[in-house]
Amino acid sequence: MTSERKDQSVGADDAQECAPNLEDGLQLDEIDDRLNQFASLRKSDSAAAEDLLTELGASDEVDRKIILELSAPRPLGHADRFLRTHTLAVRSLEVLDRNATNGISLPPLKFLTPIAKWLVQLVTNFLVRRHVSSVIDSLGRLYASREANCLPGDPDRILLIRARRDIDRLAPHFKRNPLGIPAFLFGGAVLGPLVTVVQNLIASSSASLIGQLVAIIIAAAVFLFVAWIILRGAAVARVRIRLTTERPVLASYQAVGRCGDPPKDHARIFAFIAIVLIAVTGIVIPSVVLALTA
Repeated sequence: MTSERKDQSVGADDAQECAPNLEDGLQLDEIDDRLNQFASLRKSDSAAAEDLLTELGASDEVDRKIILELSAPRPLGHADRFLRTHTLAVRSLEVLDRNATNGISLPPLKFLTPIAKWLVQLVTNFLVRRHVSSVIDSLGRLYASREANCLPGDPDRILLIRARRDIDRLAPHFKRNPLGIPAFLFGGAVLGPLVTVVQNLIASSSASLIGQLVAIIIAAAVFLFVAWIILRGAAVARVRIRLTTERPVLASYQAVGRCGDPPKDHARIFAFIAIVLIAVTGIVIPSVVLALTA
C-alpha cells in the first residue's frame, strides 16, 4: 500500500510539472495578438508593420509572405465569389481536357505529316494532362486545408466541403495516363525505331568517309526533327492552357485568398529542352564533320 501511494504521489507530481501554467498565458494568445497587430498595421502604418515583421523574425520577402498568409482572418478571402470561380475553374479543366489536341495544324511535310502530327499530339497531350493533374491535386489540397481551417458553424465550411467533394469526384477522371497510350506501345512505336536508327548509325561509323558523313547528316536530321516535335507540342500546349485554365484557376486561388500561386505548366521547360537540343546539334554535328574532313 505504501508503495502504491508513493507511485501515485510521483505520478501526481509529474502531471503537475507537465501541466501548462495558465498564469503565463497560452501561446495561442500571443500568436493571435501578433497576427492581429500585423493585420491592423499593414495598411495603416507600414513602418510599424515592418518593425513587427523584423521582431517576428521575417528577414526577406518569403518570410513576409508567410506572415501575411498566416494573418488571414478568414478561410476564404472572397466567399461571395468562391463558388463562381470554382465552377469556372472546373469548366476550364473540362474544356482543356476535351480540346487539348484537336485541330493541331502543321506545315506540309509530305509523307512525314501523319507521323509528325501524331507525335506533336503526343507531346501536347502529355503536357496538358500533367498540368490538369497538377491543378486537380493543388485545388484538392487547398480546399481540404481551408475546410480544416474553418471553425464549427463557419458558413465558409459548407462552400469548401462542396468544392472539395467536386474535386474528389473529378480526380479519377482527370488524372489519367499523361501519354494517352500504354507505355509498352510508346516504346514499340517510337523508341524502337529510334534505337534501330542509332544502331545502324553506329554500325556505319566504321565505313568509308562518305558513309560516315551520310550517317552524321541523318543523325542531325533525326535530332532536329525530334526537337521540332517537342517545340511544336510545347507551343500548342502553352497556348491552349493559357486560353482555358490559366486565368480561371488563378481566379479560384484569388477567391480563396493568400494561398500562393497556382501550379505552372511544363511547356516552357520542354521548349527549353528542344532549343538546347537544336543548339547542341548545330554545334556538335559541324564539328564532327570538320574533324572527319580535316
